[in-house]
Amino acid sequence: MPIATVNPANGETLKTYEAMGEEELERRLQLAEATFRTYRTTAFAERARLLNRAADLLDEDAPEIARVMTTEMGKPVKQARAEAAKCAKAMRWYAERAEGLLADEEPAESDVTDSGGSRALVRYRPLGPVLAVMPWNFPLWQVVRFAAPALMAGNVGLLKHASNVPQTALYLEDLFHRAGFPEGCFQTLLIGSGAVDDILRDDRVKAATLTGSEPAGRAVAATSGQMIKKTVLELGGSDPFVVMPSADVDRAAEVAVTARVQNNGQSCIAAKRFIVHTDVYDRFAERFAEGMRALKVGDPLEEDTEVGPLASESGREDLEELVDDARRGGATVLCGGERPQGPGWYYPPTVLAGVTREMRIHREEAFGPVATLYRAGDLDEAVLLANDSPFGLSSNVWTRDEAEVDRFVRDLEAGGVFVNGMTASHPAFPFGGVKRSGYGRELSGHGIREFCNITTVWHGA
Repeated sequence: MPIATVNPANGETLKTYEAMGEEELERRLQLAEATFRTYRTTAFAERARLLNRAADLLDEDAPEIARVMTTEMGKPVKQARAEAAKCAKAMRWYAERAEGLLADEEPAESDVTDSGGSRALVRYRPLGPVLAVMPWNFPLWQVVRFAAPALMAGNVGLLKHASNVPQTALYLEDLFHRAGFPEGCFQTLLIGSGAVDDILRDDRVKAATLTGSEPAGRAVAATSGQMIKKTVLELGGSDPFVVMPSADVDRAAEVAVTARVQNNGQSCIAAKRFIVHTDVYDRFAERFAEGMRALKVGDPLEEDTEVGPLASESGREDLEELVDDARRGGATVLCGGERPQGPGWYYPPTVLAGVTREMRIHREEAFGPVATLYRAGDLDEAVLLANDSPFGLSSNVWTRDEAEVDRFVRDLEAGGVFVNGMTASHPAFPFGGVKRSGYGRELSGHGIREFCNITTVWHGA
């Protein structure tokens, strides 16, 4: 895949870049290793000052970088500006809290005495250069939610971004440079995916994090496993959105539209499978389809656009194949389902009812504005349907019955359960999944400790 900006609204190639050669890549790896030796000893206050400066610069740059993101991957520009603001917020959150999150921990005095020691503590120390393999769908946020905690922990970052968002990738390196971080603290590697394996095998790279597809995750995990290196993987998702009879059905249907089409439907944590109790199914289906049908699809640079194009032509083709397979299997198309005429990689908001286990869309992630509807006879069936997926990233449940809430929280196989609201990420809450959605956590204290050497320090009596 070429490293290039191709506007998904019209298919026009705007900029192309040459991949870095071996000599330049080697220079950057050397720089990352050398920078880590000194950066790891900087005080938390200095790291926080630099990260707060990066947040201030990002706020200033938000209108410009939002347009870049929209041009590169097609998200509505209003959502792109919100993404930039969210990144600045996360930077400030970690700048303020990292020192406390990584403070030395002291075991109970009785345990220290029992161990035969006089004093003991647990200290969090940085690992070194961390490779981040990141996707295009949230081209700022996916990187910042790794970079902010990693830099505050004293690590340095190497970014291999998706090949269709090179301008955003280069902007990130420049942002941290302008903020005053030492050269080598954060570097963008303009390379193809074929170069990742060699970098993972390099002893100077101590760990890796990947957000992306299941095949990409398998490849990174396999190589990292051979090299005995820590990894965090955030892979696909096919999140359930369960609606029970006690819920505010109209509100649930309204939120369901946003939950499905956020970022043009290209989000791992977007709700994709809508599992509705039979008592309220017809009402929900009608409201949901109405809401999806009413969305404005168009130029993502227009302020009132709600759904822009998919990021790539191949992505649209993959989505069409899933819809066509479901249609052939007997699914009913309540709205959408047909490619529009004209330039750009657009696909309409689509709702499929009557989906069965035999259909591909039941098992595979639909990365675009396509929702599947299921009817559940009771709570037990709702839980079974929700868990009948190879993925387990997050989940949404709508009910006013606390006993039902307790059951869903206990039994849903997911990294998150959001009650009477849609899944969202926030710096304070751990983010990640189970099953084929990956392992490890980003964000919160759990995220900043993922790439730390958790060190026991013990003193004899």
